Amino acid sequence: MIRKGFIPAIVLTAAIVVAAVFPGCAVVRTPVPGHAEAPPAALRDTHEMLDTVLWVQTSAEFRILAKSAFARAAAVLDAALVDAGWTAALEQTEPFEDLPPAVILDIDETVLDNSPFQGRLIADRIVFDRALWTEWTQRRAAPPIPGAPDFLAYAVARGVTVFYVTNRDASQEEDTRQNLLDLGLPVRRDIDNVLTRNENGWTSADKSERRAHVCRDYRVLLLVGDDLGDFVSGARDSLEKRTRLADAHSAYWEDRWILIPNPMYGSWESALYGFDSRLPEKAVLDAKFKAVKMF
Repeated sequence: MIRKGFIPAIVLTAAIVVAAVFPGCAVVRTPVPGHAEAPPAALRDTHEMLDTVLWVQTSAEFRILAKSAFARAAAVLDAALVDAGWTAALEQTEPFEDLPPAVILDIDETVLDNSPFQGRLIADRIVFDRALWTEWTQRRAAPPIPGAPDFLAYAVARGVTVFYVTNRDASQEEDTRQNLLDLGLPVRRDIDNVLTRNENGWTSADKSERRAHVCRDYRVLLLVGDDLGDFVSGARDSLEKRTRLADAHSAYWEDRWILIPNPMYGSWESALYGFDSRLPEKAVLDAKFKAVKMF
């Protein structure tokens, strides 16, 4: 007579043996309650994002850096307000001394923390998924980046208009606005201060045209973002050219441009594989391994 529970134990033991002897033949996953399993073909065995997401979510170091960056932004704001010749936007070429002041911020990983979405990708062992990203934005649940709420409140109190220039799609603008409002962050109804991609004819991921739009009516005191493209055109280029581009504007990094750390993704990461989103996962990882410096 076979004991109750004996056969499942045999099956489990056999599965462990198969996984040990043939490691490429089995993928052991812990199901995530309440979330559909990803199709087997989409599974990935690499977790190169795990540490970066955990650093953002759990480390005291990230919190310190983010809050320090926004504290620096508040201090610079005071200096910029009293200097009529001050602008942070390269696109500000027309006379601007008499224009009202504004600041421009990116949204994702600058004001809103999307690390829970990145965590979902890790848990499901998949790469970026557009449908899942839409589901995340519709939840309106992104928490704020540390230091962002205090800085934004300070800017508004000083009479500075806040503009968000984001590459979220125009179809996600209402959800994005509500997420910001739910956090008590400044969103205007009298003017459009959330400038998304694919609204008003802005189809490019390059944000220069939208920065120029703000510059027509406002003197831009500060740019705040997590990606080189949040400050200057040309970020989608080779690693070497991106470095030269950043170095060419070193004076701006000292006071006018405030960078928020984001090790999870960005144009820095896409540059490693030539910004080719069609590449299979193995080719992307091969390109990343090739870029690693070692002794």
